[in-house]
Amino acid sequence: MINIKNMDFIDLILHLAGFLAPALFVALVVALAGGMLFGKRASVREFFRRWCRQGGVNFAVGLAVSLTGLFVTSADGRMLTYAALVVAVGTSQFVLSRKS
Repeated sequence: MINIKNMDFIDLILHLAGFLAPALFVALVVALAGGMLFGKRASVREFFRRWCRQGGVNFAVGLAVSLTGLFVTSADGRMLTYAALVVAVGTSQFVLSRKS
């Protein structure tokens, strides 16, 4: 017989962190790489401000893709969802870099 344990608050926080981590990591790394490779010269403060702004938008796009993948595939962590996450965040960064 399978013993099922109810999820407590710490388990909930860990599950949410595990769900959000790929979108956050990809968003921040892509924003950093885009700013360093293709960004205009700017002061450290302006670079950090632009990185935070682009990282936030990229994170929102990545989170939307992750949630869509969760609902479409009925499971978290499918490779198709991760591939869509990378494509969507990359496209978002491309659009954001063209504007700034």
